[in-house]
Amino acid sequence: MVDHLANTEINSQRIAAVESCFGASGQPLALPGRVLLGEGVLTKECRKKAKPRIFFLFNDILVYGSIVLSKRKYRSQHIIPLEEVTLEPLPGTPQAKNRWMIKTAKKSFVVSAASTTERQEWISHIEECVRRQLLATGRQPTTEHAAPWIPDKATDICMRCTQTRFSALTRRHHCRKCGFVVCAECSKERFLLPRLSPKPLRVCSLCYHELAAQKRREEAKERYRDSPGQPTHLGGAVCGASSGDDDDSDEDREGSGDGDWPSQVEFYASDVSWSAFHS
Repeated sequence: MVDHLANTEINSQRIAAVESCFGASGQPLALPGRVLLGEGVLTKECRKKAKPRIFFLFNDILVYGSIVLSKRKYRSQHIIPLEEVTLEPLPGTPQAKNRWMIKTAKKSFVVSAASTTERQEWISHIEECVRRQLLATGRQPTTEHAAPWIPDKATDICMRCTQTRFSALTRRHHCRKCGFVVCAECSKERFLLPRLSPKPLRVCSLCYHELAAQKRREEAKERYRDSPGQPTHLGGAVCGASSGDDDDSDEDREGSGDGDWPSQVEFYASDVSWSAFHS
């Protein structure tokens, strides 16, 4: 690790450069004791396709964003506290190599590195930072994680009813609990998922019934303990037909207007390194 870089001029300059690239749309990143450990381009598997994203690893947070101009301008800044992160290595696919999943309680997603060496560097550095953060904060590792969204192209039919076929007129939706691609009829219900949002979110019919049953059990226990004889209210559920106005496009909006790779070099080219770690 590079604790010796904390509060040094070179570290301050590196962090200032990152802040400058995000501009006014990004949050300030400089804090006493915060160190920028590494940075690089990873592919992030988004709803419609894999897209290039710039990632910055600090000793306490992971920051990523969309690339507007390579090494000059980024946007859509996301900040993830490292004590909330769990990593899961994944097998490669014909389209993506060197994959792993970044899991948190609020959002989980899959990224790919340009080489096995870079993947191992990212994973080992992140896991060491997570270990140190948990030790410093006294927190336990997170055990509940948000489900990653299944990419749109993974299926042409609803993953719940297996009957509805998607088309230009029949939209795909995503269950916020399981991440499955589902049709409107199979995702009419809403349920409050406090870890993800303060408002009720779209869930598929199966997850809705499971969540509703869990809610009834919890409220029955409370009713028995606190107020025997009181009726049970299913406070987490909001039912009704899909209006189409809930946010099914957060992955798309995050990278709308993206071009292709930030250079003409092929991402998996064996002689190109897309990441760098500071020492």
